[in-house]
Amino acid sequence: MSQELVFDDKLNSMKNLAWWLYIFHGASLVFSLGAFSWIPLIISYIKRGDAAGTFVYSHHSWQIRSFWWYLVWATVGFALFFTVIGIPLAFAVWFFAWVWKAYRLLKGLMDLNANKTMP
Repeated sequence: MSQELVFDDKLNSMKNLAWWLYIFHGASLVFSLGAFSWIPLIISYIKRGDAAGTFVYSHHSWQIRSFWWYLVWATVGFALFFTVIGIPLAFAVWFFAWVWKAYRLLKGLMDLNANKTMP
């Protein structure tokens, strides 16, 4: 006997929104290095309260934390860029920040599709 999750329309709508926010974050990361990720960030902040008590809430929090930590590391890379010795290190920080955010977006998207909560 297999168990199946049954979503009501509201939960399914919240899940679809979170899915589209992951896609928008990913497109922003690929096409603008994350410069336009503030748009889905604002939507996540607005819609996170509606998802309270569901697994989708953790996905909004995951996306919000991903944005802020990516911004921190991009800023560190920006500060390093202004030193002659730090320029190669700045590119390394930016590269690893990009890869880290891509990983978090992919992990979140896969876990959302599997109906799992995020840590």
